[in-house]
Formats: sequence, C-alpha cells, structure tokens
Amino acid sequence: MNTSKQLTVGKGSIWMILLLLTTGGVLTSCRDSALTDLSPADSPVYITNYDNSINFSQYKTFSLPDSVVVQSNDNYQTVRSNIADQFVSNVAAALTARGYQRVAKGQPADLGVAVIRVDNQYTGIASNPNAYYSNYWGGGYGGLGGYGYSPYYQSYYTYQVSEQYWEIQIVDLKNAPTTTGTDKPQLSVIYDATVRGTDVADTQAVDMATNAIFSQSPYLKAAQ
Repeated sequence: MNTSKQLTVGKGSIWMILLLLTTGGVLTSCRDSALTDLSPADSPVYITNYDNSINFSQYKTFSLPDSVVVQSNDNYQTVRSNIADQFVSNVAAALTARGYQRVAKGQPADLGVAVIRVDNQYTGIASNPNAYYSNYWGGGYGGLGGYGYSPYYQSYYTYQVSEQYWEIQIVDLKNAPTTTGTDKPQLSVIYDATVRGTDVADTQAVDMATNAIFSQSPYLKAAQ
C-alpha cells in the first residue's frame, strides 16, 4: 500500500469495523507506530495516513456506526458516551461537508468509517544494566577505596506501558473483492487518523482534534 503521511503538532483495530457495519471480512491496516510514548501531558499530535493511489472522489456514500469501538489489547467492545457521540457526530459532519452521504446502518455504502478508542496496557521484562555494579563495589576493595559495600541489583526488572489514543479508520467497501465459499473478503484501510499525546475528554478537545484531522486531509472529498 502506497501511503503519504502528514504530521501536525499543536496545542492543546480493527476488524470490529466489519461487525459494526454488518459486513463480513478482514481488514489490512497501515497503523502508524510513531510517537507511541507520548503521555496525556504532552501537546496533541494529529497524524493522518492514507493510500495515495486512491482517488477519494470516486466514493459517494459512507456508513458510520453511532458507537465507538474501544480496543483494549485483544478485547473489543462498543460504547456510547457524550464524548464518543460528539466524536462520531463531528466525523459524520466533516464527511458530509466534503460531499459524502451517510447511509443508515445495514445499507450498502462505498466507505466504512469507524471511530476507535485505543486503551492498551503491556507488561514486559528487561535486563538491568546496573547489575554488574555488585562486583565493582563489593569484595572490600571496590570503588569506595577499600570499604566493603555490597548493594543488591536484580538482573532484570518488569515494566508496564500504557497506550491511549483516538483513531479514525476508513475502509474501501466499494471495491471489496468478491469471494467464494466461506472465505471472507480482504478489505483495505485506505485512511487512518490518530490523536496522540493528549486525552480527548471534553467537547472543545474533540472539536480541536477533528478540525485538525480533516484540515490536513483535503483529499477526502467526493465528486461534485
């Protein structure tokens, strides 16, 4: 997949899409792993990634569920909340303003759109680079000028990483490949946008995020 990336810094997974759109299939995604260590205290970063071989004017309609997908490691669920509803409403309004028409759930559409909240936590084990100091300081003739000193350093330690961000994904339903038998079609993610580095927790933050995302995505426009 040929992609073009845009990154803007300012103040301030996905097969579940198919279940939401009542369409069978499996997605292939181009997930951007940059800036994964940003914390909510950092400034917002808006990342857009799209397939630059796609002519987005060929599409006319889109299907967007009312709920948001919450991805937590390998678990998925759909939720409704004031912030989630605002995010979905903003995305629908932005796509409509670009000339696309939203269809009702279960109706055929050219594009499948999902708003996703990623909330992952990982625990890992790493070696301790300071463990060798035990030999240096100990034994009575170490780096303290002959004074005995025997600190204890574990040879390994555990750590936990939290990853939280918002994501918008668009899949191509219009050009979905046909399959036979029980095989499911392989759908392509042709657009992906993420909001990293801050938590979208109020209406103002949602408006800022969606405005920034679509401002740097001028190619998302239907033919007039």
